[in-house]
Amino acid sequence: MIIINREDFPILNNDIIYFDNGATTLKPKCVIEAMNDYYYKYCANIHRGDYKISLEASNAYEEVRNKVKNFINAKSSNEIVFTSGSTDSLNKIVFGFMMNYLNEGDEVLLTKSEHASNVLPWLELAKIKNIKIKYIPLNDNHELTIKALNDTITDKTKVISIAHITNVVGDVRNINLISKIAHQHNIILVVDGAQSVPHMKTDVTLDDIDFLTFSGHKMLGPTGVGVLYGKTKYLEKMVPIEFGGGMNQYFEVDGKVEYKSIPTKFEAGTPPIAEVIGLGAAIDYLQTIGMEKIYNYEKELKKYLVSKLEKNPKVILYNKSTDSGVLAFNLEGIFSQDTAIYLDHYNICVRAGNHCAKILKDEINIKNTCRISLYFYNTKEEIDKLVEVLEKSDDLFKVIL
Repeated sequence: MIIINREDFPILNNDIIYFDNGATTLKPKCVIEAMNDYYYKYCANIHRGDYKISLEASNAYEEVRNKVKNFINAKSSNEIVFTSGSTDSLNKIVFGFMMNYLNEGDEVLLTKSEHASNVLPWLELAKIKNIKIKYIPLNDNHELTIKALNDTITDKTKVISIAHITNVVGDVRNINLISKIAHQHNIILVVDGAQSVPHMKTDVTLDDIDFLTFSGHKMLGPTGVGVLYGKTKYLEKMVPIEFGGGMNQYFEVDGKVEYKSIPTKFEAGTPPIAEVIGLGAAIDYLQTIGMEKIYNYEKELKKYLVSKLEKNPKVILYNKSTDSGVLAFNLEGIFSQDTAIYLDHYNICVRAGNHCAKILKDEINIKNTCRISLYFYNTKEEIDKLVEVLEKSDDLFKVIL
């Protein structure tokens, strides 16, 4: 059982129960203070100034790159590219690397439970390169199985791009085994880690991941910053899709240009300096707790949540057996957004809608659900309050109208 100082999260003083951690997480004081320190004490641009506070800012920024390297066990800090978030990271992979790597007729494997950020760039690339997007079938629990993966791979399959943990179903994929299968067939593995890196130990070396993406704001950090990890051999072949200051060695009027080496050539313009520093503070905070403790605690909370909600005949659960802190549900006969508005009346925050996974409806046969996504600062007492409010939902429309 994790014992966390909830006073580290000032927003919890507002008497809210926050169950929308899949969308973004709350921010501890240390993250806010680290960003404020930058703005108050050494606010300067990085890698440009020959004065003390600029050098201090540059060192703080690069120190976080090394923290990220250690956090995900990359082999080199040069394999860590700072981006604006998972969406930006995936677009850089698709249009900066895959654009030149894939050829007409090549296949990319996805699933219908992927987030829009891991579907739309591939669909756009398919229009340009005439590649084929295939969806690995999910089982009756809406999970990806190894058999289905093996059955979908052909000699034209060049990429598998999947979430480690999906954001609605919450199934945890066996990335280590999937990586082995992919590499046996000379397939590149792209992992969307937006919902996994904040919740469980991630090891890109042990799992032999080719590309990994994740966002800072889903792991206690600020919005506007994310990470693209790539193996050195792939990053060296990747081309920038943004151009400007900071990423070039020189350029001439005759068109001669030389870009800097990795990872700097992928970070054009002034980067999100304060946000990167905030991400570093978030990583320190998470490591103080321990990622294995966080993951185990969330699974314990999920089991408790399911055991309570199963007793309510009005509640429909869509993924009660998946091994993460994500639970999709509906109240029978009630539109998901109405349920969310009802819960908000009691200061309980959940997500309602399709959760940016718009083609998942083909698998679960329903377009919109409510989603509870747990984190280590949630408690069984908060779950009890949710259960109590849902039990008296017969008066839902009286409350929201």
